Amino acid sequence: MPRGKHTSNVEVTNVSAHGFWLFIDEREVFLPFKDFPWFRDVSIRDLANVARPYPHHLYWPDLDIDLAVDSIHHPERYPLVSKVQPKRRMRRRRAAARLRKRA
Repeated sequence: MPRGKHTSNVEVTNVSAHGFWLFIDEREVFLPFKDFPWFRDVSIRDLANVARPYPHHLYWPDLDIDLAVDSIHHPERYPLVSKVQPKRRMRRRRAAARLRKRA
């Protein structure tokens, strides 16, 4: 009997204020927002909608975010290139810029 195509599932199992847990490769790993900041302010619905189109690749279609699986296991090998900044920091920077303009 022919076997079907091998499918590697991925699932978001929990979310906290500090990051989220992803079940991948038969184990659960924690992705802290400090290492993966582009996920910090997204909805749980968008975060949970994750696909694994290839064994080495994760994709969040609602967020248009791609991640190499290796970057989860070894984030130190992948410098952050996202321009996304947490909303709180953006507000602080804007407020500081306004104060500089007034001075």
